[in-house]
Amino acid sequence: MPRRRTLQDLADAAGLSLAATSYALRGVRGSPATILRVRQLADELGYTVDPIARALASGRTGAVGVSGSLRDLWQQDLSVMVTQSLRRRGRYAMIADADADPARERLIVEQFVAQRVDGAVVSPVDPSAGYWRLLDPAVAVVAIGDALTDRPGTGSVLFDNRYGVQTALAHLASLGHRRVGLLAPALPSTPGRPAEVLAVEVSAALGLDLAMVPAPAATAEAVAVLADLLSGPDRPTAVFCLSDSLAFAAYRAAREAGVPVPGELSVIGYDDHQLAGLVSPGLTTMAWDEDAIVEAAVSQLLALLDDGPPPDGAAPSPIFRPELVVRGSTAPPASR
Repeated sequence: MPRRRTLQDLADAAGLSLAATSYALRGVRGSPATILRVRQLADELGYTVDPIARALASGRTGAVGVSGSLRDLWQQDLSVMVTQSLRRRGRYAMIADADADPARERLIVEQFVAQRVDGAVVSPVDPSAGYWRLLDPAVAVVAIGDALTDRPGTGSVLFDNRYGVQTALAHLASLGHRRVGLLAPALPSTPGRPAEVLAVEVSAALGLDLAMVPAPAATAEAVAVLADLLSGPDRPTAVFCLSDSLAFAAYRAAREAGVPVPGELSVIGYDDHQLAGLVSPGLTTMAWDEDAIVEAAVSQLLALLDDGPPPDGAAPSPIFRPELVVRGSTAPPASR
């Protein structure tokens, strides 16, 4: 049986130190030519990283946990983008599905602890939960969307939900809508998430009659909730969905109820998922710069891994603002 190639073998072939070879192999240091040469030599020699040896030598596993609610289409895409970014930086990512369930999210945190991940990038279901403290302070954690208020030293990438909610509802108000349904993910332990609270405030300021309806995160399961909303004589003339997954559920429920979009029901989403421009009519929605969000999260994670949290315990949190993308799903209300 041939001997397993070691990092020293690769360093000798490249004429570099062990440290320089390791950095080049992971693409974190070295010129582009050196990185390419080391990786080509690794392929020629049949060298692969021994995760056990690396963990013993460095005290790190190289693993990063990635958690989100993956039945939401946008979070699916974001999680994939995070893992791709981590892979390019020589990190191994493990994706876990919290499924919009705080109890499942706690199990995921416990799993990350047991697997001794170096870090985690999470889209939290319950950002205020105490179980986030189960992750050792030495574990680098970055939260996307909401800050983990009960775990000091955690990085975060935040969303300007006030601007997003204000812009979406103002768009509907400008078209003449007055009764608007708000479809929000049903999260039993976190009933007052920022976007929902803001929607109530903004609607009052705009003179909108807002009907808030909790719905399952999964598109298929949310259809029944929308069917109830659309079945009454006092149904809204527009629905604002706090995810594009829920907006697609609104399309299906409207079609099954014989309510044309946008003729009798305007629909606006909150993600600009890649399907938003492919459905008919195209979905009006709030778009995020996913590439920039992922880059900010992963860069912050690597900084925490390399340098630890800042001395004052509070790293600056980038805040991203969504952009309104108007397509065919919104129009002035029909007179009824």
